[in-house]
Amino acid sequence: MKYNELGRTGLKISQLSFGASSLGAVFRDINEAEAISTVSVALDGGMNFIDVSPYYGHYKAETVLGKALRELPRDRYYLSTKVGRYGKDGINLWDYSGRRATESVYESMERLGIEYIDLINVHDIEFQASLPGGLQKVVDETLPALVALKKEGVVGHVGITDLQLDNLRWVIDHTEPGTVESVLNFCHHCLCDEAITDHLDYFEERGIGVINASPLSMGLLSQRGAPAWHPAPQSLVDACNRAVQHCMAKGTPIEKLAMQYSVSNPRITSTLFSSANPANVKRNLEFIEEPIDWQLVKEVQDIIGDQMRVTWANS
Repeated sequence: MKYNELGRTGLKISQLSFGASSLGAVFRDINEAEAISTVSVALDGGMNFIDVSPYYGHYKAETVLGKALRELPRDRYYLSTKVGRYGKDGINLWDYSGRRATESVYESMERLGIEYIDLINVHDIEFQASLPGGLQKVVDETLPALVALKKEGVVGHVGITDLQLDNLRWVIDHTEPGTVESVLNFCHHCLCDEAITDHLDYFEERGIGVINASPLSMGLLSQRGAPAWHPAPQSLVDACNRAVQHCMAKGTPIEKLAMQYSVSNPRITSTLFSSANPANVKRNLEFIEEPIDWQLVKEVQDIIGDQMRVTWANS
């Protein structure tokens, strides 16, 4: 496992890290004991960064993760969670107020059974863009509340997350330098979309660490195929299906190539993937230990063709 410093935070985190959304049964039902075991397997494999959110499974992911963390020494991992996006009974709820952000941090620590959060993120800021106050509210309320908690020693570092790269840059451009220490972006450094590479100079010039997520592009790059709810246009789904079949014909599961590709850029600090299955974690760790087939990468991206970088609105 390779470890990279996250911007200027001083945190050296694993190039492949554990996303705990699956622990919230957001993709499919889970076996809780198996899910708890998965966390230990991830850490034993060299991962030292765990990302979660109160939104995942309406607090379930944090609750299950908390049970796992109670069995693990606190110095074995860095923990990241989020504020701003919540949900209940299939209903999305958003609250980016400073008051709610502060409350949420303490609630998360209680569920997780920890006394300190290494990285706190404002979750999916694009939703605040369409709410009263727009992204300016993130600048004026959410981030200052998190910075205050940082000064109190409750959290270590502050970041923002979103699918839309332009939103990340807008918030950074409208805050004091050093306020935003990291960004988490998903589906933009994978076999079918490498748009984040256009923005790496911008983030590096500001000392901001970059975390990549969803190396399988939310299932597009998998033999299972994209789930029915996937927001991608059908043209992209079809192109990725053709790429899947090509990899199968070449004797390489596309999941392997996708994982290898996502961790291949040393300018990206870490890539998050999520699973509640220990065998999946072990398999992905084995994938990234093997050399990547760059010729196959080219063939896959040629197949995806004009659907490269085709994206969608978050949901």
